[in-house]
Amino acid sequence: MKISLQTNRQAGILLLECIVYISVFAVLLGGGTAVFCYCWDHTRATILAAHDVQTVLLEGEQWRKDVRAATGKISMETTPTGEMLRIPAGQREIVYRHEAGELRREISGQNSSKAFPVKVKASEMKPEVRGRVTAWRWELELTPPRKETHLPLLFTFEAVPGAL
Repeated sequence: MKISLQTNRQAGILLLECIVYISVFAVLLGGGTAVFCYCWDHTRATILAAHDVQTVLLEGEQWRKDVRAATGKISMETTPTGEMLRIPAGQREIVYRHEAGELRREISGQNSSKAFPVKVKASEMKPEVRGRVTAWRWELELTPPRKETHLPLLFTFEAVPGAL
């Protein structure tokens, strides 16, 4: 009985090929998993940033509505803890307060206070005289949600008080 060495060599080569294929598959699977996790993380960050932008735009429109509905002279106060914008609106007064990275909208007659839902890095509300009209400008910068973020989220809103 003779055993062919050629048959055994082919079986050995096939086993070696299987080990190589499994190794290559493991490397590709590991690399694919890393890329997937990277994309998943950045997609989540993009979704959160888009939500923050939507929230800021809604709050900015509320601010513009409050400024347009002002019934008296709008005043700006700088306090040791931050700044306050006072907007008279009939019998009540709306106050926008920026202190320690938090922005709040308070209505005096209703004793209600609403915190801005996103972290604010900088907020500046200032009047701009344009001929006979005084417009108000609100410049807002959000705190980046991630330390890798290189593009700051900056917003500018402008409004003119309606009937003064």
